[in-house]
Amino acid sequence: MRKAVIYARVSSAGGRQSTDRQVHDLQAYAERDGYEVSKIYEERISGAVRNPDRQVLLDCLEYCVTNHIDILLISELSRLGRKVDEVLENVKFCKDHHLNIYFQKENLSIFNVDGSENPFLTIMIAVLGTCAQLEREAIFYRLQSGRAKFIAEGGKVGRRVGYRKPKEAKEEEYREVIRHLKKGTTIRDTAKLTGHCVRTVQKIKKEFGIQKPSKTNPKC
Repeated sequence: MRKAVIYARVSSAGGRQSTDRQVHDLQAYAERDGYEVSKIYEERISGAVRNPDRQVLLDCLEYCVTNHIDILLISELSRLGRKVDEVLENVKFCKDHHLNIYFQKENLSIFNVDGSENPFLTIMIAVLGTCAQLEREAIFYRLQSGRAKFIAEGGKVGRRVGYRKPKEAKEEEYREVIRHLKKGTTIRDTAKLTGHCVRTVQKIKKEFGIQKPSKTNPKC
């Protein structure tokens, strides 16, 4: 039976987003097409993070190549990354190692059924990546424009005076940050791995009083 691996990603490191839908849909696809799912990788990190800092994705690709997986199933191109060059780099790696990728939303794969290379994938990645970038810029423009209009009309932005997010909510939202810090991961590396800025990680470390794990002295 042909072997498949599922890779699912959401941007939020907290509990606000879930990979459940991606995994469910890809499992259903694998079953319909006669693939046995060998492993499922789930990552909670921003798609803007560079490839070398996405450890789960790196582990996934290494597993697929080492174990001769037939196909890597991903819900859509954006799950592989937001930047065109980062996505193309991953696609090239898979092509070089004869690992097929299927993007469910776009209904595209690196290789066709007969094993030949799909000539439209690279073009589609470039086009979709450019469209996504334009859409992000348009959204940012609309948000900034709306914010400026709201302020000009006397509106006030920001949290209400005295508001503080409950500690339990912060603990859930920054669960991955806290986990890495407790393991002894540096603030900068924790920021890269979780997709948060360094300043946020510093604040969480201070607020929760997280200390570096002490080294146990070896017994004589």
